[in-house]
Amino acid sequence: MNDYSDPVTVLDDAACWKLLGSLTVGRVVTRVGEVVDIFPVNYVTDEKSIVLRTAEGSKYAEMIIGEEVLFEVDAYTDTEAWSVVVRGRARRIETEAEIAAAEALPLRPLVPTLKRNFVRIEAVSVSGRQFELGEEPPRDGVQPY
Repeated sequence: MNDYSDPVTVLDDAACWKLLGSLTVGRVVTRVGEVVDIFPVNYVTDEKSIVLRTAEGSKYAEMIIGEEVLFEVDAYTDTEAWSVVVRGRARRIETEAEIAAAEALPLRPLVPTLKRNFVRIEAVSVSGRQFELGEEPPRDGVQPY
């Protein structure tokens, strides 16, 4: 028997959504044609989706025009780390009922600017990993696998 344990754990959907719900700042990745951008955003989870507010500008336009986005959050301590990625479709929240529901969420801008547009990222898939942090194993000798 060896004392090797895999320092990487694949997270199931429920664990991913729990971690997503534990933070309020993430990154959204957009792609329009050949242009790929990444933007920091504050957000909330709402069932199996991400809701954010944004002002007019390139971030908003790229999310809506490109539609398909990636959303990523991660965190770490001295001993562990995790990362969750949501693949999804961004859509503008438009109807009065949807806007009222979004305004009732605990979502407030971090930067004191007007952010009149709500966007919902509807998840197509979610994946996550948790990592035990530590020293690199010896490079010489027999490696566990």
